[in-house]
Amino acid sequence: MSILIPLIAISLSMDAFSLSLAYGTLNISKKNQLTLSLIVGIYHLFMPILGMKIGILIIKTLPIKPDFIIFFVLTFIGVQMILESLKESRSINIMNFIELLVFGLAVSIDSFSVGIGLLAITSNWLISSIIFAISAFTFTLLGLQLGKKLNDKFGNISTLLGGIMLLIIVLLTLLH
Repeated sequence: MSILIPLIAISLSMDAFSLSLAYGTLNISKKNQLTLSLIVGIYHLFMPILGMKIGILIIKTLPIKPDFIIFFVLTFIGVQMILESLKESRSINIMNFIELLVFGLAVSIDSFSVGIGLLAITSNWLISSIIFAISAFTFTLLGLQLGKKLNDKFGNISTLLGGIMLLIIVLLTLLH
């Protein structure tokens, strides 16, 4: 296996890490941290495979770029975090299962795109997808835990900064 696959796995995981770092400031429970990390890992397992199998067909059929989907999802999450930071008290378990699934999808769409060209990189697509999943799970969990520590130390200001960081990521995505 080429060193390229682990490097791709890490680069795909950085997106999940940065966004989970921001979301971790929302003080989500350990159960939701693990659940979200598992969801992201599972998405990173199956999205490249789906991208490989049907991605080219979808891109030809639907003229919607993945960047637009990411833009809308991350903008919604960023604004929600900024509004949450302005509240006096916050719920510790603010994420429901649908929000976990949407977040997982938002940080996994790029792995779908990688799947489209995966066979050009390696014939070991299943092993590659497993490596992507393990890497995404690990980096998501680390980001959530670090974000929680920032929240414990700095309180609502860390949530406000997390929301602003998400909006900056959205703007940079648009400018890219």
